[in-house]
Amino acid sequence: MDILFSNSQNLLSQVGDKFFRYLFNKIDWNQRMIAIKGPRGSGKTTLMLQRIKYGVKSPAQETLYFSADHYWFYIHNLVETTHTFYQNGGRFLFIDEVHKYPNWSRELKNIYDSYPDLKVVFSSSSALDIYRGESDLSRRVITYELPGMSFREYLNLTQEQNFEPVSLSEIQNSHSQFSLEITNKLQPLPFFREYLKKGYLPIITESSPETIPIFLQQIINTVVESDLAFIADYNAGTAYKVKKLLGVLAESVPFKPNVSSIARKIETSRDSVYEWLSQLEKARLLNFLITEGKGVSLLQKPDKLYLENTNLAYALKASPETGSVRETFLLNQLKNIQKEVRLPKSGDFQVDDLVIEVGGKNKDASQINHLGNYLIAADEIEHGFGNKVPLWVFGMMY
Repeated sequence: MDILFSNSQNLLSQVGDKFFRYLFNKIDWNQRMIAIKGPRGSGKTTLMLQRIKYGVKSPAQETLYFSADHYWFYIHNLVETTHTFYQNGGRFLFIDEVHKYPNWSRELKNIYDSYPDLKVVFSSSSALDIYRGESDLSRRVITYELPGMSFREYLNLTQEQNFEPVSLSEIQNSHSQFSLEITNKLQPLPFFREYLKKGYLPIITESSPETIPIFLQQIINTVVESDLAFIADYNAGTAYKVKKLLGVLAESVPFKPNVSSIARKIETSRDSVYEWLSQLEKARLLNFLITEGKGVSLLQKPDKLYLENTNLAYALKASPETGSVRETFLLNQLKNIQKEVRLPKSGDFQVDDLVIEVGGKNKDASQINHLGNYLIAADEIEHGFGNKVPLWVFGMMY
């Protein structure tokens, strides 16, 4: 196991404490088994390494980090590795990319049941259903979701600020005061435009602006060809058609999908399109919007389809439509704070009884002013008034 310890120590030596994702302080690290799900590039690995270095602070032999696709596991299994680690004093185990390990659920269940004083943290693709593995982990694991960065986190990372999150209700009631506090320290609009193009993932500090779209395209390929291939048992032909599906969607989103038409374009069945759409949503490449009051099922056509984040829009299309980017941003931020967002009869989005209409700086309330509870999310303004809120302010919620 020396190779695993050596690799773990090498990675720990390279992780710093200048920036922590918001989830770091929300996780109950005292739980015996924790799952961290999230899209590729969202910072799951760094978060686990920071927990070891700045949270656990135990002797090196008590803590081990490794990726489940390490070549060590070509000839060793997870239970055997954990047993050896535990016998030599190990008490904190961090496993990255667990979805790459074929028998992950059964072996994690065995580890949980066999070592009551061992704490296990593992990460996985967003697409992995932790509770539907071949062994029941529902009573054993606590799951957390790590989405891409909010605009608030982007500012804190790139401008070395310390802005605190604000809730949706606080935005509704006090957005003028809050936006003034931000604009006293910086002008948000130029940074907001950069965030929409390339600021959703923490790699912004490690890559040049020109390489971000290339990196995002590589992420898409890896999610489809590797992550979903493991989880959904894709072959090369299926992976090609799923990427073709995503390309078709990227040309039109947001839109109300015609599943029969999409199936004809990529030469597959309607049922396959439904299944792949669901998998792409779970993998955090798409966001669905369902009409208010309608139930949700696997083989149900979403009423409106969006790319999961605005960076994907710029990576997949040279000049995405401005209105589409605005809507994609707001839906993304609302879903990332675990809000149930529906498609209302009037307006763009509905959260509980609040309806939000998205537009530019001149957007008015003519379409939704008959409603009792509404907001206008207006782009290209620093400050709002009354029911008109700067769009960028919705990026400060987590």
